[in-house]
Parts: sequence; structure tokens; C-alpha cells
Amino acid sequence: MAASGKLANFRLPPLPTIGEVIKLYNLRAEKQLSQNFLLDMRLTDKIVRQAGNLRDANVCEVGPGPGGLTRSILNAGASDLLVVEKDTRFIPGLQLLSEAAPGKVRIVHGDILSYRLDRGFSSNIAKPWDADPPNLHIIGNLPFSVSTPLIIKWLENMADRTGPFTYGRTRLTLTFQKEVAERLTASTGSRQRSRLSIMAQYLSTVRSCFTIPGRAFVPKPKVDVGVVHFTPLAHPQIQQPFKLVEKVVRNVFQFRRKYCRKGIELLFPEARRLELAEVMMRKADVDPTLRPTELTIPQFRALADVYAHLCTQEPGLLAYEFREELRLKHLTRQTGAPMCTSTVAPPRSS
Repeated sequence: MAASGKLANFRLPPLPTIGEVIKLYNLRAEKQLSQNFLLDMRLTDKIVRQAGNLRDANVCEVGPGPGGLTRSILNAGASDLLVVEKDTRFIPGLQLLSEAAPGKVRIVHGDILSYRLDRGFSSNIAKPWDADPPNLHIIGNLPFSVSTPLIIKWLENMADRTGPFTYGRTRLTLTFQKEVAERLTASTGSRQRSRLSIMAQYLSTVRSCFTIPGRAFVPKPKVDVGVVHFTPLAHPQIQQPFKLVEKVVRNVFQFRRKYCRKGIELLFPEARRLELAEVMMRKADVDPTLRPTELTIPQFRALADVYAHLCTQEPGLLAYEFREELRLKHLTRQTGAPMCTSTVAPPRSS
């Protein structure tokens, strides 16, 4: 009998416990890889339930480690489970699971940051972007060191409809350091509101599922862990290229405790910084005295739209980075050579 009283299509046969597998293969969590094992199957089952119905689903598990979450995914009824594991030490234990679930588990020894997930599953499972999500889920208990760069990569894939999103609006259920989980789900005006909040929420519905206390992991991390679920939006709240949106949001949050005007000014070369920042704020109809955490996503959309318009008037503007201008200025002072800076034409009236 499956969990929640439902009859599952498949149940794993009796196997060594995860603790026994760890001892059998002499596995240790590597601190430099931010590895922490979750041995409590009640918690791994709870993570899997956040993904929704996995009966006959296609699933990619990221960083399965000794395979606790893998077992819960298989017991939930997944028919095709692709596991991507970078650490060679875990492969024999995963092969044990593969043998216990014939034809259901595919093991990839590789790095999820470079693995081509767009080639991981049959194109037959793809759904149009405006349709319901495909029967494909990405689930993972992520090492802290990889979780933030990975979700940023996947958010860009989401915007471009590449990688795991070539199949449609693929859903994600992932663990993060609690602080990162709070940033991802933070609402307007909250202390945790950040660049990550905007980038995740303009592209997807982000749901905080539950918190796992650090003591549940082996070894125990210094922080608790948050489980977060993402469903890509059929229509992103900002209709501009990801890199442009990221640049605007990143600059706004450069000075999170100051007025948003301060960060917006840094989108422009020093010679016309104040003038163009004023134009951008006025056309976007955004109060320049709001703090970055107080800006709503519609306000970020207005800022991104105006900035995109300014960039069409002066193509070099999108490539401009204030840190590079600052670096060249310091270099000029040291060498005495004249500094060559890009010029931005005055904005045309619209």
C-alpha cells in the first residue's frame, strides 16, 4: 500500500536502508561540495509530494547522492527517472536502485550545470507553452554551493524556453538554504526581497512548501533548508530579454537600502547619468524615492520597458557597465593616458 492510502503502480522491493547504503559503500558527505544527506524517508516522501502527481511521470532528479529522494520518486510512480550525479562515489548505490526498478532509472554521471537536459527526454512529451505543463518534473535536494547558480541558469532557460523548458512549462521542486528560499518567495516590501525574488517571480509562480530543520540532515548544516516549487508562467510578467531584465534588476538592488534612483543611475555613463536616469524614472512613472524592496514587478516591468526603448536609441547602452567605466577611470589616473568612454545620444522624443 502506497503513502496516503493510494495504490501505486510500482513499489521498490526490500532494499538496504540509506544508512546501510552509506556504510556499504563507505560514503561520506564532502564538506567542500556542500553535501548533506537526508536519511528520513518521511521527509523525502514529503518533498516528492510537493511536485504533485508523479504517476507515470518523467522525472529528472538532480544530485541524487545515496538515493533517498530517488526511492521516494520511484515509489510515487514515476515511469522514467533520469538521475544526474556528479560524484562518482554514488554511482554504485544508484545502480543498485536501477536494478531494483528495471527500465525505470537512467543514470548520468555528469554535472547538471553543463548537462543538456533538452536531450534527456523524448520530444514526444513536449507540450505547447500555452498549454498545461508537460508530464515532466525536476526534483532535487541541491547542495548549497550549486543551488543559486543552477536556479539562475534555469530561470534564463525558462525565459528563453531552452534546456528543460524545451518540453514546455516544466515544473521544479528544489531545496535551498532557507535564506535563499525566503528570497525566492519574498513579497514586495519584505526584508528578504531581492534580485532573486524579482527574477524568479516575473517568470514563474513560486511557492514555499515547507522548511526542513538542519538536524534532519547528515552531517547537520548550520542552517535550515527550504523546499520551493516553481511553475513557469504561460505569459511572463516582463516581456523583455532575460539579460536586459537581469541588468535592470541587478542595478536597482546595488543599493538596497537607498532610493531606487541610486541604482538606476548606474545603468548610464557618468556624463549623462543623472539626465537619463530622470528620463527613465519619469517615463516608467516610478517614484525615485522608493527603496528597491518596495518596487512591484509591474514597476520593474515599466523600468525594463523604458530601458529597452533607450537601448534601441543607443545600442551601446545595453553593453555599458558602470564598473568597467570605473576601472578605466582608475587606470587612466595611474597611467595618465586619456580615457575613451562610450557616448550615449540624447533620447529622441517619443
